[in-house]
Amino acid sequence: MDLPTVWFFLIATLWLGYFFLEGFDFGVGMLLGIGTRDEKERRVLINTIGPVWDGNEVWVIVAVGATFAAFPDWYAALLSGAYLPVLFVLLSLIGRGVAFEYRGKVDSVRWRRNWDRIIQIGSWVPPLGWGFIITATVTGLPIDVNGDLRGGPIDLVRIETLLGALALAGFSLLHGAVFLGLKTDGDIRWRMQRFARRYGALLLLPGAALLAIVQIRHGSAWTAVVAGVAVLASVGALLLLPRGRTGQAFTLLGVMLAAVVVVLFGSLYPNVMPSTIDSMFTLTVAEAASSPYTLSVITWVAAFGTPAVLIYQGWTYWVFRRRISTAHIPTVRVP
Repeated sequence: MDLPTVWFFLIATLWLGYFFLEGFDFGVGMLLGIGTRDEKERRVLINTIGPVWDGNEVWVIVAVGATFAAFPDWYAALLSGAYLPVLFVLLSLIGRGVAFEYRGKVDSVRWRRNWDRIIQIGSWVPPLGWGFIITATVTGLPIDVNGDLRGGPIDLVRIETLLGALALAGFSLLHGAVFLGLKTDGDIRWRMQRFARRYGALLLLPGAALLAIVQIRHGSAWTAVVAGVAVLASVGALLLLPRGRTGQAFTLLGVMLAAVVVVLFGSLYPNVMPSTIDSMFTLTVAEAASSPYTLSVITWVAAFGTPAVLIYQGWTYWVFRRRISTAHIPTVRVP
């Protein structure tokens, strides 16, 4: 397998890691406003992701950076074509990070509520934006022979991209609820498990519709098999949730996500950016790749850096593996 192909699938793996880890991270932030009753419960939710949320964001930084290094033409076409969604995602991520750090700086209900709203917005916008952007990548953008986007941002709005946005947001919300069922204890735990059981199928529905559209329009025989794995994994997760097997359901949601990412990027390969204007303008893996020397250098860097990052992040999750409940949260004085 040549290096351009290797890096194409490495980038797909980085996006998978980001969607899985940051998925439940975003889901917790989404549930901050709809799944909590008081300040103690909100602090429980924030504490479940407090030690890991910034580490989870490293995955998207590496994914975008790897795209820039390995496929500069892909990077240029994608990020310039989806400029507005990317801008909204970045602003929301910045606001979310600031809110995590600042919400506890002033002992005021109003202060904390305002920052909580920013956390919620910053948790909804990124999955909507990234789902929109990745789906636009797979289904194509109106790019010309020079790789320039023709038209405006409104040309990216299609049924597939809207489904992609809803699919990732819905998955994140369910993923976050199931994660909280594993990470919390007491009333919050049972409430989150009930939320996952009640709304799980509805939240996964946009993803199922998107998977069907991509498979029918762009898929092949082998991606159909992988799509079947995604469907079986999602059904299995939904069946396990009422039985209280939250850990197994969490694992199956990860299997489902992996299968969906394989279908999306497998349907895209050997292209990196299909053109909706003319297939002759489509960017392929070979055309968009950097020089062999550049790919060799970043491959050696990744070979040494990736294991270190994985070990460190795994160690962080192990250290902070215990359940959290309101009993662990001290009472906050309200002025």
